[in-house]
Amino acid sequence: MSLVRNTLVQSSLTLGSRILGFVRDILIAAKVGAGPIGDAFVTALILPNLFRRIFAEGAFAQAFVPAYARTLEAEGPEAAEEVARQTMRALFAATAGLIILAQLFMPWVLRAFHGGYPPESESYQLAVLLTRITMPYLACMALAALLSGVLNSAGRFVLSAGAPTLLNIFLITAAVLGDSAPQTATYAAWAVTGAGIAQVALLWYGVTRQKVSLSLGWPKLTPAVKKVIALAIPGTIAASGTQINIMVSQLLASFEEGAKSWLFYADRLYQLPLGLVGVAVGVAILPRLARAARGEENGQSNTLMDEGIGLAMALTVPAAIALMIAPAYLIEGLYTRGAFTALDASQTGLALIHYGWGVPAFVLIKVLAPGYFAREDTKTPMRFALATVALNTVLGAGLFFWLKSQGQAGFPGLAIATSIAAWMNAGLLFFGLKKRGWYAPGSRLAGRLFSVTMASIAMGAGLFYILINEAAFSAMVPWGKAAEVAAFIFAGAAIYGIAALVFGAIRISDLKTALRRT
Repeated sequence: MSLVRNTLVQSSLTLGSRILGFVRDILIAAKVGAGPIGDAFVTALILPNLFRRIFAEGAFAQAFVPAYARTLEAEGPEAAEEVARQTMRALFAATAGLIILAQLFMPWVLRAFHGGYPPESESYQLAVLLTRITMPYLACMALAALLSGVLNSAGRFVLSAGAPTLLNIFLITAAVLGDSAPQTATYAAWAVTGAGIAQVALLWYGVTRQKVSLSLGWPKLTPAVKKVIALAIPGTIAASGTQINIMVSQLLASFEEGAKSWLFYADRLYQLPLGLVGVAVGVAILPRLARAARGEENGQSNTLMDEGIGLAMALTVPAAIALMIAPAYLIEGLYTRGAFTALDASQTGLALIHYGWGVPAFVLIKVLAPGYFAREDTKTPMRFALATVALNTVLGAGLFFWLKSQGQAGFPGLAIATSIAAWMNAGLLFFGLKKRGWYAPGSRLAGRLFSVTMASIAMGAGLFYILINEAAFSAMVPWGKAAEVAAFIFAGAAIYGIAALVFGAIRISDLKTALRRT
């Protein structure tokens, strides 16, 4: 199966999940809003979201898949199955221990995550309760990641890409059933843990169908398992630099009421291209890069990386431009209703515009990191990730408190720092690959990136024209603001699609390849 087709499968299922995700966010935002209760709910999602993105969105799999695939190829299915079984047991034991400690010390743990609110406040007490409820999701995501890695190694992407849909279904149900803001937040917290259990059950079924027998129990740290863990821990950190930076921003945002919620909803919107494109390309490209690396086929590796970067940028740059041109417009149409006010939409847009110019870097990280993981080098990208976390922490804190000292909102500084750190990470990964001789961009990639830029500019001009004539555009779409925003997005996609074909950003051959079962 081709890279384009694998990416299409992954992206299509992720798109369905993200559409449901927007429905859930709209319902929760309308009932919970952006304030003390909303901030408490967002706090309860910090660790589950971090682990979901680390594990479910490919960070752990990018470290685990090459080691599992190598064992499968060199030693056979039984040896690979044993590696997967013992690694899963070790993962579950580690995350279960973490959950128990967190439950015991939660009131003190949240001093770091929700420190802007006094411990005796309603928001702080609710955050403690909700985080205790959501914590088991961490163990579920660890299991789901390993099960997804086994499936992806076998070329099976459907269940691993579709499983996150269950989280959205559970949360939508919770939002519909909740009456008050605190009740909705509590129901949603229980839904997170329930969805985690359901995701593991679905993926376990898929692995069983592949004739791989796994089980929980006390782990045996065999040399093979130790090697997987030694690769996976730095690899997971390396692939999660952006998510760690987002978590750091959330910690600082608790010192500004409502900022956590504003950053959260901005994050939800810009994560769409990251999940649809960056994660999909990274997951699809890794097994093929690993095979090319084992065969020392540098030409094939370069072609794969060129194809992955070109495809990712063709689908990401236009999204970034749209987010920067119309941030508040998009947020208002999607979220402004009920407890989520026009002011909340305006503030969320301030964060989104700065996340927007970082989107290409967020995606490039996902595409470039597999170049290291395929060669079982997880420590180098880990060092890059940790350096950018340090930069984000210092720069984010500096901008946040400086802006506040100027009488302005501080939280946009956190978004600025996150995007700067992402570009630094992407640059380090790119030049690191070039220095080691693991990647040399071809001339066709430069031409394609130029075509992507021209097509994106054309789309941006079209969207800007619509915005300056918003009254006329609104009159053409009389079914409410949400429908107007949907039409705006569709118009942008149509303009870019035509321009991309004209300039060669998307090739007809790509579309034909995507439709072939090869």
